[in-house]
Amino acid sequence: MVDIATRVYNHKWKIDPIVRSLIDTDFYKLLMCQSVFRNKPQTDVTFSLINRSNHVPLAKLIDEGELREQLDHIRSLGLSRGESTWLRGNTFYGKRQMFRSDFMKWFENLRLPPYHLERKGDQYELTFEGKWHEVMLWEIPALAVLMELRSRAVLNDMRRFELQVLYARAMTRVWEKIEKLRTIKGLGIADFGTRRRHSFLWQDWCVQAMIEGLGRSFTGTSNCLIAMRREVEAIGTNAHELPMVYSALANTDEELAQAPYDVLSDWHEEHDGNLRIILPDTYGTKGFLERAPDWLAGWTGIRIDSGDPAKAAKIAIDWWKSRGEDPLQKRIIFSDGLDVDKIRDLHAQFADLTSVSFGWGTLLTNDFRGLVPGDALAPFSLVCKAVSANGRPTVKLSDNPEKAMGPADEIKRYKRVFGVGVQDSIEVIV
Repeated sequence: MVDIATRVYNHKWKIDPIVRSLIDTDFYKLLMCQSVFRNKPQTDVTFSLINRSNHVPLAKLIDEGELREQLDHIRSLGLSRGESTWLRGNTFYGKRQMFRSDFMKWFENLRLPPYHLERKGDQYELTFEGKWHEVMLWEIPALAVLMELRSRAVLNDMRRFELQVLYARAMTRVWEKIEKLRTIKGLGIADFGTRRRHSFLWQDWCVQAMIEGLGRSFTGTSNCLIAMRREVEAIGTNAHELPMVYSALANTDEELAQAPYDVLSDWHEEHDGNLRIILPDTYGTKGFLERAPDWLAGWTGIRIDSGDPAKAAKIAIDWWKSRGEDPLQKRIIFSDGLDVDKIRDLHAQFADLTSVSFGWGTLLTNDFRGLVPGDALAPFSLVCKAVSANGRPTVKLSDNPEKAMGPADEIKRYKRVFGVGVQDSIEVIV
């Protein structure tokens, strides 16, 4: 097992680059990338870093030269032969050749496009512009770089024994969480923690701990590189990015209202009826399901990623019943701000009503709360989102207004088109 504390103490990033592979990313990004490559290859998109926790002064903590060095290193990466073989030949979700040969040929020759970095006060402005299927692959590595450089900055002056004790305490915390999860009968849980992890080595350690501690209850990881190395399932389907961009491309209110369903129609065609998980909250879960075409009710399940998870789960169950579907034959995946107590409560509340599973993110792979002075390693909310498509702004409403993004006038328009009324605010921690 890797001695993480010693590797951190040595600070030799050329041995431990933050991002060490193009598949050191979430599985859903590759699935979405293939869909975009096929359906929207000429769409120009801009992605931008958004620090929701502006009390964390990233530009004061992180040296700009070091940040550029890490980003430039990512631009030098290409798919290795072994990685290509794994993607081309592995079975994902019971399907062989998930990735088509034309997409793989393009991916095997890809180098990520240029970035724009500028310091603005105590924060960095980091943007990526270009064809959607190229720039979208910057999202996860960009977040991983900023998160880990912040961790390295905090740990930089700690000595060897301090680091050993810190990681021993963090490992104990993770293992205690796993021991609590072991008591949940019928649990299914995956690692979703790539984007805001403490570090690659730490995420890899957490996955190994889950494998040993939870056995079959651990269903896999969203991180492709770790899934390949640890021989576990790569987990993921799609994200808010698809309806946000499709919606920005709509020319009328009618096309806007239809855009989220066009996304899933293309997705269904792309994957031949596989990977049928709905993410309904981009413009409000309740309205999305009420207006959904009947064919969507036959899909496998729903992922809940914002708002009150119990409320959203009840809405989903009632919707299935109203469309003549049996909720016991469906799946609800919870993935927003999870930790052990919330996982335990949601499982107890819904496991007898439907099939329940969990995507555990930041509080698995970056829970160092209270372990250093000033709580300087506490997780914070950093995202990298598509902010425009073909020159038009994107909008996300979510089931939590604290997660909404986009120009105020466009948010107002989207709320009108999608019939979104008053929403309950929930503090965004991660």
